[in-house]
Amino acid sequence: MKHEHLLVIRFSALGDVAMMVPIIWALARQYPNLRITVLSRPVSHTFFEDLAPNVNFMGADIKGEYHGVQGLNALYRRLKAKQFTAVADLHNVLRSEYLRLRFNLGLLRVEHIDKHRNLRRKLTHSSDKRLVQPLPTSFDNYLDVFRRLGYPIAPENLCFRSIFQPSPVDCGTAAVTPKPTGNLNLLPKGLETKNAGEQWIGIAPFAAHKGKIYPKEKMQQVIEQLISQNPHCRIFLFGRGPQEDQTFDEWTARMPQCTFVGKHLDSMYQELILMSHLDVMVSMDSANMHMASLTATPVVSVWGATHPKAGFMGWGQQLQNAVQVDLDCRPCSIFGNKTCQRGDYACLNQISPEQILEKINRVLTEQNKS
Repeated sequence: MKHEHLLVIRFSALGDVAMMVPIIWALARQYPNLRITVLSRPVSHTFFEDLAPNVNFMGADIKGEYHGVQGLNALYRRLKAKQFTAVADLHNVLRSEYLRLRFNLGLLRVEHIDKHRNLRRKLTHSSDKRLVQPLPTSFDNYLDVFRRLGYPIAPENLCFRSIFQPSPVDCGTAAVTPKPTGNLNLLPKGLETKNAGEQWIGIAPFAAHKGKIYPKEKMQQVIEQLISQNPHCRIFLFGRGPQEDQTFDEWTARMPQCTFVGKHLDSMYQELILMSHLDVMVSMDSANMHMASLTATPVVSVWGATHPKAGFMGWGQQLQNAVQVDLDCRPCSIFGNKTCQRGDYACLNQISPEQILEKINRVLTEQNKS
């Protein structure tokens, strides 16, 4: 008898891949005899390495080794040798479509994600927006693919809390047990201890597109006021890249309570450990929101051109912690990659530092009570 072996494909941005984690975890929990192989970019391996005994990860460099049709053919030959019995395409782009076609010819069960493009167009239309009914979330879309493949996931198994939670976990008590955290001893000196009464706050002020980035001058005001109001706090600055390097160097020189995470931690796993010990993360609609969500850390998320109702809110996050302003033009984009129709990015510039601070302090107050 051929054992069931499911291939799950998603090559996209880190945040989208992170959103698969709670669903893959639930799938592995409900079907312990199902082998699951996640195919994604190599950078995503940390999310899945120790997720569940029946989950494996396979990295594919689609911009290098497996670039173009010739590369995809080579990747298909490598995949075919693993004798999959079903394929779940959770990306639905040209590369994954091509692999789907090859697997379809082999008469495998193949299903792909419905991105609800028509609903997305209505949500982002320049006029007559339909904001009443939220779009299906990415989590819903992933669940739908597995259901159509014959692997429905029961609601009681959708209890993922943290990438650091023990497995198996009693879903009935998971929400009331202490928050699972990573081992701080695996972090460099200076980050291996969280002192009693110390508040750790993460700030991830950048994103892939301008339409999702809060003005850095205003974010600096947020940090300055946080330090003034919470003298025993430590601020951890998350993000990597030229813009982050320049800004974070300026902020750490001006405010010694700030730590530039990228200069101390070498891996995404270490960043996840640190995130698990934060009292709150402040993030744009970006990968850091989703990474913090995988560690059961509450996120104050800042939304500009995009909108939580497009379906990309972090796992387990609360809409009341989202910071946004109501404008007729919002959202103008699903991914924040379009030029501002007004030209002034009012969706971000009209958010005051005080609005963000109010959300942060409310979360900190709730954390102190628990």
